Amino acid sequence: MDLSQDVVCDLCENDPRFRKLYEEHQLLEKHLQQLDDLTFLTTEQETERKKIQKMKLSGKDEMEKFISAL
Repeated sequence: MDLSQDVVCDLCENDPRFRKLYEEHQLLEKHLQQLDDLTFLTTEQETERKKIQKMKLSGKDEMEKFISAL
């Protein structure tokens, strides 16, 4: 994420919605990393990976809206 860690920390402490988005983003990143560590992905895993990537991007876009409103 290209965001200043101080801004992210401040928003996480003061905005429950941002904190939830950030935590979800971290969980999705961890799950995506687990899939990326596999040598071969089944069709279902590949579909899940794409879904996770879209969810992460959507969450990141929403977090960036919070930051741009500052």
